[in-house]
Amino acid sequence: MDSDAHQLARPLMAAVRPRVAVIGGGWAGLAAAVRACELGAQVALFEMAAQLGGRARSVSERDPGLDNGQHILIGAYCDTLSLMRHVGADPDKLLLRTPLRLRYPDHEGLRLPGGQPLLSFLRGVLSYGNWPWSARWRLLAQSTIWLAKGFQCEPELSVADLCAGLPRPVLKDLVEPLCVAALNTPADQASGQVFLRVLRDALFSGPGSADLLLPRKPLGDLLPEPAAAWLNAHDATLKLGSRVQALETMSDGSWRVDGERFDAVLLACPPMEAARLAAAVAPAWAEQALALRYEPIVTVYLRCEGQSLPAPMIALHESPSAPAQFAFDHGQLSGQPGLFAFVISGARPWVEAGLDATTQAVETQAKTCFGWNGAIERVRTLAEKRATFACTPGLLRPAAAIAPGLWAAGDYVAGPYPATLEGAVRSGLAAATAAVSPCKTMGKSHTIAA
Repeated sequence: MDSDAHQLARPLMAAVRPRVAVIGGGWAGLAAAVRACELGAQVALFEMAAQLGGRARSVSERDPGLDNGQHILIGAYCDTLSLMRHVGADPDKLLLRTPLRLRYPDHEGLRLPGGQPLLSFLRGVLSYGNWPWSARWRLLAQSTIWLAKGFQCEPELSVADLCAGLPRPVLKDLVEPLCVAALNTPADQASGQVFLRVLRDALFSGPGSADLLLPRKPLGDLLPEPAAAWLNAHDATLKLGSRVQALETMSDGSWRVDGERFDAVLLACPPMEAARLAAAVAPAWAEQALALRYEPIVTVYLRCEGQSLPAPMIALHESPSAPAQFAFDHGQLSGQPGLFAFVISGARPWVEAGLDATTQAVETQAKTCFGWNGAIERVRTLAEKRATFACTPGLLRPAAAIAPGLWAAGDYVAGPYPATLEGAVRSGLAAATAAVSPCKTMGKSHTIAA
């Protein structure tokens, strides 16, 4: 190609770049924006908050080092870990990786050694002396049945139904903690089908899939800030503190976001916000999104100088007076000795009781479980009232495809996973891939014809 032809081709190539709007800057929106940029789109990301991260973010500067909730990642989060690496965040430095270990205040719980998943699970269960032999064999027998059935069950079954034949110690020490941690929904209300998918991917999908990955740094360091830097370096436009007011579809197949033209739009905002924007063009989809119910999560940060926990993460037995299911020692995680995070999943009764009562109950629980007798400082109590959708049996979740050129991305979108960071990231990647490819094809055809 001679130089004149080359100069003529450059604006032609630039002209075929589709313009994509990503509305929402949580983990799904960030994943979507990065993937759309990779596919050659010109991306604008709109986020109504002043910071990125959505429901997995660092909190304000007046509380440095705190997050809006204590998140757990696992080794099976392949797409999340890959995305972190892609935008320059090193999981090996940012996350403490340990084999699955359910340590309780007064005893060691189930612990899986490294190695091949099936052998690791077998060794871990058989060596767990806190359960009688009959309980261990019952769990292995039931797991074999689930494996033979491809980790599938009838969609109407709850986790409690699914595990009804397991001994009480197994339910108390393993099933119930894993269910509330993964699905944020009590076992008698949680989807057995989704729980089996979590077990399959976490415990049996590959070496290290069940490993716990606990953040050493604020959540903003894990993805939101590195992704923002990556997007800025790839000519994306980030509009923080910008709530989209109007979404319109045009006769030529394009979209207007507050009057600005785009070839495709990805709604990566919360379901209620997505429903508001999609109501005029896809009322049935909006109605389904609005029908979702939610479960809250409360995180209580306490400081007790001179104290530490037996492990970075401790499982707790909840009760009507002891709300937290997990406690995290930030002295072992983030280098903040004496700072602890207590997490209450499925926290609706405690939200209704009030945050002061919840914090008091957690203080009492901490003193009882760990023998703290020193002064306890209440650092902050944070409630995410719509932390996750209620992952109930037979739930029909909104589809990713809303209308031509309009897609939804988020952990609530139809898929096999509960409301997790991995579910959000996978949804964002898939929606961006589906949205950008046809735009590129149409853009090329249009440019050539012109």
